[in-house]
Amino acid sequence: MRPILAGLLAPVFLAVFLLGTGPAAAQERDGITATIQSQIDAFRADDFAQAFTYASPNIQGMFGNSERFGMMVRNGYPMVWRPAEVQYLELEDRGGLLYQKVMIRDGQGGLHLLEYQMVQNGGDWRINGVQLLRMPGIGA
Repeated sequence: MRPILAGLLAPVFLAVFLLGTGPAAAQERDGITATIQSQIDAFRADDFAQAFTYASPNIQGMFGNSERFGMMVRNGYPMVWRPAEVQYLELEDRGGLLYQKVMIRDGQGGLHLLEYQMVQNGGDWRINGVQLLRMPGIGA
């Protein structure tokens, strides 16, 4: 296999390996990343009503409406509201709960590692919480 083609296929193989094997596992990961990306796209457009639809019923109940939800995101997660770059990392299954790690570069160049807890609701993936993680140390 030519190096360029191998480099392009590596993320596909990695995604299947991290979640499991087979098309169902890759399809699950694709659905999760599509949900997160759709919410981020809605935030970029300041469409908090649309972004709110990607939150789980539990999160929607906590905030009550998209205005309160949008205020929380703008104040608590500005890197999600206005990301410069988004990179999807590993997807982990912990006791039946799925967690998607996402690396976000903000507009000032800062890197942030977030973990999205994902749940299914009526066959669709929804975000059930986001936690800001410590960035691994760089260097010694």
